[in-house]
Amino acid sequence: MSYVARDVVAVFGLAAVAAYFNNWLVWPLYWFAQGTMFWALFVLGHDCGHGSFSNNPRLNSVVGHILHSSILVPYHGWRISHRTHHQNHGHVENDESWHPLSEKTFKSLDSATKKLRFTLPFPLLAYPVYLWGRSPGKTGSHFDPSSDLFVPSERNDVITSTVCWAAMAALLVGLSFVMGPVQLLKLYGVPYWIFVMWLDLVTYLHHHGHDEKLPWYRGKEWNYMRGGLTTIDRDYGWINNIHHDIGTHVIHHLFPQIPHYHLIEATEAARPVLGKYYREPKKSRPLPLHLLGVLVRSMRKDHYVSDTGEVVYYQSDPQLSGSRKLN
Repeated sequence: MSYVARDVVAVFGLAAVAAYFNNWLVWPLYWFAQGTMFWALFVLGHDCGHGSFSNNPRLNSVVGHILHSSILVPYHGWRISHRTHHQNHGHVENDESWHPLSEKTFKSLDSATKKLRFTLPFPLLAYPVYLWGRSPGKTGSHFDPSSDLFVPSERNDVITSTVCWAAMAALLVGLSFVMGPVQLLKLYGVPYWIFVMWLDLVTYLHHHGHDEKLPWYRGKEWNYMRGGLTTIDRDYGWINNIHHDIGTHVIHHLFPQIPHYHLIEATEAARPVLGKYYREPKKSRPLPLHLLGVLVRSMRKDHYVSDTGEVVYYQSDPQLSGSRKLN
């Protein structure tokens, strides 16, 4: 709860400072800082979703709903689909978020969709679209209790989260009448999209944007440990503390019940056991600018995987990669 208090104070403090000065020297700094704080709130809600925030399920649910609804994320809808992601990470078909496109699905997309999907900044704006419609080849919405994302026993949870999301959306509409739509856009709208870019960037880099060839699995070749070890840690420099060490991702996938403030300690303990299967992240001092290069290279090379085979690797579309030879 102390981390929640810290982040909430920072969010309201930043908004108060920006509104007080209200000039175009301050606003860009505010947008980046506040968008990063929205992302930090998401990470705390993410701990709630894993049950690693508290041993009390009700406290996890209450805090998770408050944090996630405040940044327009349906808490239970996301929590359940994220659980599916963790239970199936690294599996071509069964992984839920950021799974690879199969060759058949990729080739069924029209040229414009392919181009948008693999051209920056469009992939970094994908999260709201994913919440409403999921990834290509999958159907359902995180807001719809009848979606195939959920089982019937989860219906009331999904309805609760959708109602909380709608209440936050209604509050924002009301605020737009009170302070004006332009001021609301500056105080909330732009930081929200910075948050979305943070979320998409970080999750992509941990699950797709690899510096080396890492496999995806099907059938008997997949297991929980293998899937978890295809994630990769990232170092974000001084931002690590702000967004609660979410870059320490391998141990999080193997043991999602560990709260964020023990991830570094747990990684140090696990490193000798994992040996060569743990890939040391490149250090960032002070900013993780090298990660932008990783992202761009991955967008150019990592497009789809084969429809067949139990251990598969990313292949490239020469029209997107600028090469006539598939990597």
